[in-house]
Amino acid sequence: MSLARRCGERGTDKGRCGWRWPKAATALKALAGKPRAARTAASACLVLLLTLAGAGCGARPDLRIGAQTFTETKILAEMYKALIEQKTGLDVKVIPDLAASPLVFSALDRGDIDLATLYSGEIFNNHFPLESLTKDRAEVLRQAQEGFDRYYGFDWMDPLGFENTYAFTVRRQVAEASGYRSISDIKPDAASMRFGVDTSWLERASDGYPAFRQEYGISFAKAYPMELSLVYTAVKNEQVDIVLAYSTDARLKAFDLQTLQDDRHFFPPYDASPVMRKEMEALHPGVKEALRPLIGAIDAETMIGLNYQVDIEKKSEREVALAYLKQKGLIPK
Repeated sequence: MSLARRCGERGTDKGRCGWRWPKAATALKALAGKPRAARTAASACLVLLLTLAGAGCGARPDLRIGAQTFTETKILAEMYKALIEQKTGLDVKVIPDLAASPLVFSALDRGDIDLATLYSGEIFNNHFPLESLTKDRAEVLRQAQEGFDRYYGFDWMDPLGFENTYAFTVRRQVAEASGYRSISDIKPDAASMRFGVDTSWLERASDGYPAFRQEYGISFAKAYPMELSLVYTAVKNEQVDIVLAYSTDARLKAFDLQTLQDDRHFFPPYDASPVMRKEMEALHPGVKEALRPLIGAIDAETMIGLNYQVDIEKKSEREVALAYLKQKGLIPK
């Protein structure tokens, strides 16, 4: 049973928009006495219910696009909306701030949203049995496309052209002066490098620090655990020499940082793709075709730049999305 179904179904109470608001309020009060794990899971359910309930007020649009809390999914959702409305004339609504990918999957599964951006590495999160444990980019994509079709009825489209995954990162001037292009390039200097990293990654079994040291034969002078959001400032201010960052974060551009190629393919691939409930193409022909110009068109550098306009320059996601589509000639200026 999906997370959304465990969270509860639409009710018949005469509350706002037909959702069980009294029950939601009771559930919120009940969280206070629960252990932390239970509170976290229950809170996620309530976030999903309340977000989608608010979005459901009024007439239902022809198609609803879900976006997570981080910037690039919101920008891409606005691109999808603009292209679909332009090409098909459908009424499209963006549902933002779904807290995490499990909520996106559940919302897609139950039909609360119809389309979202997801990442190929999701196959490693126990959604369905895997044919093989591989980090080959093409094979991971194939398993995502076939598995989510078979088990969920999702049309996992081809990638947009970038992946958002972990990336070892240094200051650009250091990379240029030392000739660092890949992770292997830092091996001769690693024993003297200070490493800033998300706390949880240091202890993760399959793709954390112990496994990394075994794969690359690299150990840093000292690892400084910190919140992931702090690693960018730490390396910028020379408090550390190298960090583990996200490969499309706007701060890579803002702080003039350089990611290093994962030349031994240690991290799983996380290629971004539009993912749609398959029935939507039958209901509304032309939706998939409307998105085709984006397939393979957005590389990591472009996505970083788009994120930068929102996170650093404080433009709206819609403004940035429409400007990009106009620049590419995909919608009228």
